Amino acid sequence: MRIDPKETPTGKLHGLMLGTIAPRPIAFASTIDKQGNVNLSPYSFFNVFSSNPPTLIFSPARRVRDNTIKHTLENALETKEVVINIVSYPIVEQMSLSSTEYEKGVNEFIKSGLTQVASEHVKPPRVGEAIAAYECKVKEVIALGDQGGAGNLIICEVLLIHIKDEVLDDSGMPDPFKTDLVSRMGGDWYCRANGEAIFELPKPNKNIGIGYDQIPEAIRNSLVLTGNNLGRLGNIEKIPDFDAVKEYSDSAVIVEIFERFKNDGESLEYHLHTLAQDLLKENKLEEAWLTLLQQI
Repeated sequence: MRIDPKETPTGKLHGLMLGTIAPRPIAFASTIDKQGNVNLSPYSFFNVFSSNPPTLIFSPARRVRDNTIKHTLENALETKEVVINIVSYPIVEQMSLSSTEYEKGVNEFIKSGLTQVASEHVKPPRVGEAIAAYECKVKEVIALGDQGGAGNLIICEVLLIHIKDEVLDDSGMPDPFKTDLVSRMGGDWYCRANGEAIFELPKPNKNIGIGYDQIPEAIRNSLVLTGNNLGRLGNIEKIPDFDAVKEYSDSAVIVEIFERFKNDGESLEYHLHTLAQDLLKENKLEEAWLTLLQQI
């Protein structure tokens, strides 16, 4: 499918983009108007953009059906304050309920059954059940257009952060298995970041890795190794030398594979590459290389 945004109805374009640009974190934004009316609403056009100064940006888009703006945007423009609460699985249904388009002045904390807790530096309250909440001042609002579907970037500077102790690990950092975060997909779909949805990927070396192009062709053309496997292999700073490979050939697992498949080159390669793949899953990059180089 080839899509020209200028030739595509906004509603369809919206669905196509949100179905492929995902998962997206959710800004559960609480605001207040000049009369003191509280509003609570979720937005998935959201992320963190700076840590110094700490800056979050979310974007309430103009409604496609009638080109009106959201109460959250009205309040942010009026009072220049917002609390961005973070959505975890235990409150996802209540978060969804709060997205109902109630009339202006209706307090979604009450409608959703969530606890309204006073903030310390801003007037809008925070969600008591949220695993984290960011009290912010609105530094700027940038309108991206004046038609239905146009976003409005609300640039927020974080003044104070609240994080529940129970989601922190022993080092005082958020534990992804305890935060149980929820993100937005397309349509009615969401993503829950727990269990098998979470995986660890070591960051590239501080020094420069050899890169995909320096991997021997016999390994690059493997029928077993995936693009992800090859990407990890390219992250090594230096391919192990001959002496290291020779020494590793005496290890029990390598001796056993060569003994079993000494008369079957294809099976030998398959099992070496499969072993290397398993080692990569265990983040044993050096051992994976030493295994693959046994046949080179």
